[in-house]
Amino acid sequence: MEVSYRGEEVAAAASSAAVRLASGGVPERLAAGDPALWGQGAEGAAAPRVPRELLPELAELAGRARAEGLTNVVLAGAGGAALAAEAICATADVPLTVLDTTDPGQVRRALSDRLDATVVVVTGGEGPAVEQDSLLRVYDALFRDAGLAPAARIVVVAGTRSPLAVAAVGGGHRVVREVVHEDVPGRALSASALVPAALAGADVERLLGDAADVLPLLGSAEGNPGLALGAALGGAALAGRDKLLLDDRLSASSGLPEWIEQLVAGFTGKQGRGILPVVGADRNDTRDELVVAIESDDGDVRVDGPLGAQFLVWEYAAAVAAHLLGVAPLDRPDAAEPEGNTAALLALPVLPAGAPALVDGPVEVHGPVTAKDLPGVFAELLHAVPDDGYLAITAYLDRLAAFDAPVPEGADFEQMTDAWLAADAATLRPLLALRTNRPVTFGWGARSLHATGQYHKGGPQNGVFLQITGAVDDDVPVPGRPYTLGGLQLAGALGELQALETRGRPVVRLHLTDRAAGVARLLAAAQEA
Repeated sequence: MEVSYRGEEVAAAASSAAVRLASGGVPERLAAGDPALWGQGAEGAAAPRVPRELLPELAELAGRARAEGLTNVVLAGAGGAALAAEAICATADVPLTVLDTTDPGQVRRALSDRLDATVVVVTGGEGPAVEQDSLLRVYDALFRDAGLAPAARIVVVAGTRSPLAVAAVGGGHRVVREVVHEDVPGRALSASALVPAALAGADVERLLGDAADVLPLLGSAEGNPGLALGAALGGAALAGRDKLLLDDRLSASSGLPEWIEQLVAGFTGKQGRGILPVVGADRNDTRDELVVAIESDDGDVRVDGPLGAQFLVWEYAAAVAAHLLGVAPLDRPDAAEPEGNTAALLALPVLPAGAPALVDGPVEVHGPVTAKDLPGVFAELLHAVPDDGYLAITAYLDRLAAFDAPVPEGADFEQMTDAWLAADAATLRPLLALRTNRPVTFGWGARSLHATGQYHKGGPQNGVFLQITGAVDDDVPVPGRPYTLGGLQLAGALGELQALETRGRPVVRLHLTDRAAGVARLLAAAQEA
């Protein structure tokens, strides 16, 4: 595992930060999990560890699933563990369906896929428990209705005393104890990530072996890649370079930047401070950018190493950066409010969606706008971004819906890709990014908000926010609950919106009354803005 710097300015800032850290014994104290690093009552980072004790249980679970023909693995989880599992499986080229959403279309897509060969892993610890509880209830009922035993097909990963684990035991489901602190954003090397990855067929023993190889390096000031990376991140942020562009275009790993995004945002974004990770963006060469490239020389910092080592080093580095910024990594002071808002909204007979400020075809615009059409709304939002700020887009939609777009008969792969991009809400990010030199981020709700939401609300007050929600044609009821998955999704969006509004953040919600036509209108309007 190696971290190197590509510029004198970054190297100087990192070197200065590393000297300060070493003089305070931070590398050794962090490796030991010393809580005194973070101040009284603060939630600091646990000591880095590699849970190889899980390997026998992981092997037993995977072997039993294969013997029973359970080859379709679905992960109903959220936050860093889900993103880590997705990265592990994508890198290993093994299939894994991740449900870190309650979007009815995306959930129905999973429900209709080889139910008789499906094993579901439900994880707790990150994100509102109501989401995991709802998906657990939906799958449990579906298995029962199909004459399949849920106890043999649902695995719950949670702390032994968590409500999710208690409910799972009561329902007769298999429970795997989470061995990592449940409130740690990221949790890549945890049961919540490793159980679904092992069931899907990834080589988790090798992954943990790669992590174990780098672990001894994290306890000293010399030759410590986590210290080198964390000093670069924190040192650059203190010097004003607090927008972290992640580039993995030449990496052998897949999905790592999405996991890094939630980790760094969740660890550092609080008390008006933080580092904003930006995934998939080209550099603008502005004064506040720091580009970290995975396995290439295209950035200010280069990070090389296998995926297991990357996970461990980035977790350590994010904690180092948080220490330099003067915040405690595991404190999430702004996470509970949107969850409380969501619960309160779900208790209402009707969700208060409100009247739109304007309607542009299949798009309703909700928020304090003066524009007369959607291109004008986009122009207003971009103009509102301060010189040191960013625009954050969150879409509460089916992130796989673009693959349903019609393609020309006999189309080649390039033509199919063009058709998919033209139907994908995520295409809005690069279109708007072309019209500003400020960072534009994009995330799927609620997938992206379990840690980046902490940054949005607790980080520097220089963000402008765009929410996208959509009408639901075929909702999914939640057994034993008075709401549907679509209602839960919209309540989550409105709960997050309320939390942003109470902090004075500029936020506009676009509601698509027809999802496919609405996405098309969004992309067309962005090109007119």
